[in-house]
Amino acid sequence: MTGARAAVDGIPTEGGSPVPPQVWHRGSTPVSTIGPWLPEGRLGTALAEGLARVELALMASVGSEHPFVREASGHLMAAGGKRFRPMLALLAAQLGDPEAPEVTSAAVVCELTHLATLYHDDVMDEAAVRRGAPSANSRWSNSVAILTGDLLFARASDLVAGLGPDAVRIQARTFERLVTGQIRETVGPQSGEDPVAHHLAVLADKTGSLVATSARFGAGFAGVDASLVEALTSFGEEVGVAFQLSDDLLDIVSQGGASGKSPGTDLREGIATLPALYALAGDDPADARLRELVSGPVTDADDHAEALALLRSSDALARATGVLREYADRARARLDAVPAGDVREALSALCDYVVTRTS
Repeated sequence: MTGARAAVDGIPTEGGSPVPPQVWHRGSTPVSTIGPWLPEGRLGTALAEGLARVELALMASVGSEHPFVREASGHLMAAGGKRFRPMLALLAAQLGDPEAPEVTSAAVVCELTHLATLYHDDVMDEAAVRRGAPSANSRWSNSVAILTGDLLFARASDLVAGLGPDAVRIQARTFERLVTGQIRETVGPQSGEDPVAHHLAVLADKTGSLVATSARFGAGFAGVDASLVEALTSFGEEVGVAFQLSDDLLDIVSQGGASGKSPGTDLREGIATLPALYALAGDDPADARLRELVSGPVTDADDHAEALALLRSSDALARATGVLREYADRARARLDAVPAGDVREALSALCDYVVTRTS
């Protein structure tokens, strides 16, 4: 271990506190569910140490003097996660002063905001499982899950207030987009609106906006030049949409729950992701059975297996995969503004990863 980090009985520590397993690293490579694109060497070590600081701050942020509140607010954080947003903030900060204290706080703000949305999403989706553990709404109740999400939003707001009025304004506008995207997803496309365009706009609001803010905060608080901050913000939005598209495709193509959830969960719940939307928009008589199946929730086990098999071999899946590649390529094009070096290479590797990931 390097720097302020040490190990007690094989458990990494920082400042005397244990570092959670999802951010331990072997040698110079972080151990994280975010994927194999993470860099090695000096940059890998810096990111692992930055993630450890974020994780410790997250644990403090979900604490409470009330045991039940502490348990509920820490429930999803303890279940792990990719930490995609703080990782991107930390990586963007490497282009400036990554040791600036505001960088860690900003990364925590983004992850707390993301966690809060998950509590609310699970209520709206009536989800029973999140990150391999019972969702908060299934473990306790919808009311507890909603209020816990509100609590995490409050904690994020308290932190961002310490980052200055510009950060508060950015966070407020990001939150507005998150909510707008959720509303638009809930009501669906309006009369005459293209369902695919509507869906991609929803993804930009619901997922891309917060990933964009993560990159903006990391670079901005590290003192990166304003024009580069804007390029990284655009990169974040496009790679964020790509990441969500890849999640949706994994729900179809993963075998045996390799993606972390049971394959075809979206089909079972009647959630029309991009492959299903393309299938529904088609008119090939050979795909009539597929259109029939994906037109609503597929709860029957035999129908569900048939729908998955048909989607996996469909032109609709191929078209959706093409859109994923387009977003990844658009994100990569933003990197022309980033100086050559290990940070740019890592961000480019992230673009590759969102297309090829299997978990």
